[in-house]
Amino acid sequence: MMERKEKPMSFKNFGLFFKKTATESNSSTINRSRSQQNQRTKSAETFTDLPGLRLTKTRAETSSNATSPISSYPINRSSSSLDFGTNRKLSSKYARYMSQTDEDWGLPNSNTSFTKNTRFNGASATSSTNNSSSRHHRHGVQCATDSNSARKYIDMFEKNALKPSPKSANQTAEAEVALINCQMSRIKKFTRVLEAPVVDLIALRTLSWNGVPPELRPIVWKMLLGYAPSNASRRDSTLEKKREDYFAIRDTLFHTEGEYGHLDQALWHQVAIDVPRTNASIPLYQNPATQRILERILYIWATRHPASGYVQGINDLVTPFYQVFLLPYTQPYDPETFDVRQLTKRQLDEVEADCFWCLSKLLDGIQDNYIHAQPGIQRQVMKLQELTYRIDAPLAKHLQSEGVDFLQFSFRWMNCLLMRELSIENIIRMWDTYMAEGPDGFSDFHLYVCASFLVKWSSELQKMEFQEILIFLQSLPVASWTDSDIELLLSEAFLWKSLFSGATAHLRQS
Repeated sequence: MMERKEKPMSFKNFGLFFKKTATESNSSTINRSRSQQNQRTKSAETFTDLPGLRLTKTRAETSSNATSPISSYPINRSSSSLDFGTNRKLSSKYARYMSQTDEDWGLPNSNTSFTKNTRFNGASATSSTNNSSSRHHRHGVQCATDSNSARKYIDMFEKNALKPSPKSANQTAEAEVALINCQMSRIKKFTRVLEAPVVDLIALRTLSWNGVPPELRPIVWKMLLGYAPSNASRRDSTLEKKREDYFAIRDTLFHTEGEYGHLDQALWHQVAIDVPRTNASIPLYQNPATQRILERILYIWATRHPASGYVQGINDLVTPFYQVFLLPYTQPYDPETFDVRQLTKRQLDEVEADCFWCLSKLLDGIQDNYIHAQPGIQRQVMKLQELTYRIDAPLAKHLQSEGVDFLQFSFRWMNCLLMRELSIENIIRMWDTYMAEGPDGFSDFHLYVCASFLVKWSSELQKMEFQEILIFLQSLPVASWTDSDIELLLSEAFLWKSLFSGATAHLRQS
């Protein structure tokens, strides 16, 4: 009798199986009785060393004194039972949160995922005083109202983050299938929002906070910035009209290729000097066609904004737009190595016009950073110093004792939005969240990102003296950073914003 061979599971069936098992596991977790909880073999821990924070698994495990390292804590919500205290039922909101599958978040069920699950390890951080505390729910984050507790929790998590274990070939293949299914699910969620007759911008911002699929990023960015209308019936005509407006301005100033004698020579000289320096190590930006496009965009923007004019650093801000808007024409090739001279003139013209209008939208919200004396940057640097005192007082005091002025290293962070510190890929992922934050994303939220960025190097900086500190902050070891590192940075920034935004009294040095 011939032995029957089992067919391999298809992508579609695996996705359904993955969703079904995750949902069943979550459902069984929520409805687990106390007797079943007492039979659990693995012991958990209650983090009593963190004032203001409590993290528990089950009531039976809470009653025991055994503790275990955080690395043993299961990363998936479906494998643990979390509550807000003994003898308390789960709230309906928390039950809904627990019942969500990883597919609902567009994430793989993998211990190596560093998005939702690793943001706070799937657990909840709550205040020990339930009556007086305030909790902030957003993007799967629940944060305590005590900054010292939150700082300790983040430090503990970073030191004890789960390390990926060796996997067999089958496990690797299954993980890849799950990742593809989750990516497809996430694209479908964006597509459903974008295909509506009138796009729900709130829903689009919520989805975009955790990152935008590269294929959809051009249209999503245009809509989040207010350049493309949310009404589908007016979108194409509006974009076409805005592009034609830009072409009319460009043709007036640059009517003859290579002749620039009629331009403002001081302004043109500064632009022409800065553009070749922009991302000098990336072939895309050393391409003559790219440099001519950037020169025109920067010169036209400066002439239309005489209050600020051109300021060094604005040349960096146009590059993420340029790279994102090129992507539809360069796939499947890497935009950073693509020769844009292969594109048609019409395609390059559309990219140039879209970059100009989106850069204008971005700079409209932070123009105080570039007018005379740059008061916007001065305010942000002062706020960064105050915020650092609240988040990490030992670091702030060490910098002060060494005579390090925050303006010496953070001016560039505010002026260039960390573009001199991070790669363009990192910046593009970060801008997804900035745009999702709304009009204040590039100013207010960026401040908290800079604070998280600074305190991340606290242990190293506190061992250094003045000169070493400045050299280290000018060349931070972030060359190997991936989207996972950026997402952790953004999550920490959101925590600090939740604690301190609008609370100026809390920012005063004590």
